[in-house]
Amino acid sequence: MSAAEFDLIARIRARAATREDVVLGIGDDAALLQPPPGRQLAVATDTLNRGVHFGDDAAVADIGWKALAVNLSDLAAMGADPAWCTLSLSLPDEGGESRQAFVDGFLDGFLELAAQHRVALVGGDTTRGPLSVCVTVIGFVEPGWALRRDAAQVGDEIWVTGSLGDAAAALALAGVAPYCEHEVRRNSGDARTDAARLRERLHRPTPRVAMGRALRGLARAGIDVSDGLLADLGHLCAASAVGACIDAEALPASAALLAACESDARRALQLSGGDDYELCFTAPPRQRAVIAQALRKLDTPACVIGRIEAAPAAATPPVRVRLADGSAWTPARSGYQHFA
Repeated sequence: MSAAEFDLIARIRARAATREDVVLGIGDDAALLQPPPGRQLAVATDTLNRGVHFGDDAAVADIGWKALAVNLSDLAAMGADPAWCTLSLSLPDEGGESRQAFVDGFLDGFLELAAQHRVALVGGDTTRGPLSVCVTVIGFVEPGWALRRDAAQVGDEIWVTGSLGDAAAALALAGVAPYCEHEVRRNSGDARTDAARLRERLHRPTPRVAMGRALRGLARAGIDVSDGLLADLGHLCAASAVGACIDAEALPASAALLAACESDARRALQLSGGDDYELCFTAPPRQRAVIAQALRKLDTPACVIGRIEAAPAAATPPVRVRLADGSAWTPARSGYQHFA
C-alpha cells in the first residue's frame, strides 16, 4: 500500500462517523461489528461507473450521495434498518491534489446522507483505475419481517411511493439515449426551473427508508424502482409467480414532470425510465387505511396504481398497462438493460 493510499484512507477515516455497535472500524484488515441479538442482517451492494451511472459533468458531492442512496433504497425495499456500510473507490491517476479534491467532494455528499440515516462507514478499499464506486450497506430486520419479492398474492393492491419519471426526464433533457427519444420542454424560464427539479431527482434520489420500516407487517412484497417500474414490478411478479395490471392514469407524476412532458412521453418515462428509487409494494386491500395512516405520519406520498392478478400465459409480459378507456398500452421497452 502506497503512502498516497494511506493518506486517502486517513482522510476518509477522519471524516467518517461511528456507532456504538462498531467494535473496530476503518484502518484494519476487516471491521468488527456487533449485530443486535435476534435480528437478521440485510446486505446490499451497488456499483456506479463513470459513463454509465454518471457523466463527467456530475457534481462530485452528488456522486457520493447517490452511491449511498441507491444502496439504502435496497434496504428500504426490504424493510431493513440501515447500520453500516463499506466504500470501495477506483480513482484515475490524475495527481494527488485532484484525487484528494474528488474524495473530499465525494464525502460531502456521501456522509451527508449517511448522517441522515445514522449509517457508519466501517471500511472499504481504494485503488487506481477507471472512476468507479462500489458501496455495500448492511442493516437489520426482524426474522420473518423482511419485505421480499416472492410474497405477492393475487388480489393485492400495487402501491408506489413518491412520483415516477423525473429522473428519466432529466436524462431525456440531457440527451442521454434512449431517453432522448421522448419530447421534453426546454425553453422557458419555468421550464428551466422544472429541469432543475428533475435533475435533483436524478442526482439526489430519496431512499424511502422510514417508509420501508413502516410497511413491515402491512405490505406483503416489495422492490425498489431502479430500472423502471415495468421491469422491476416484473421481477416481483416473476418471483411471486403472479401477474399485474397497472392503471396508467393512476401513475403519480410531479408538477415538474407534468409541465415537461405530454401524456405519451410522460407515461413512457414513468413506466420504463428508471432511476426513481421509489418503493413499489403490494398489500391486501384491507390494509389500505392503515397504510395511508402510516404515510401521513411520515409525510410520504404514495398511491395505489394497480392490482396483482393471476400469472399470464407463457411468453406474455407479466405486467400489463391499462388506459382510461380500458385498452392496453405497450411501451417500446420495459426498462433499463444493463447488458443490452
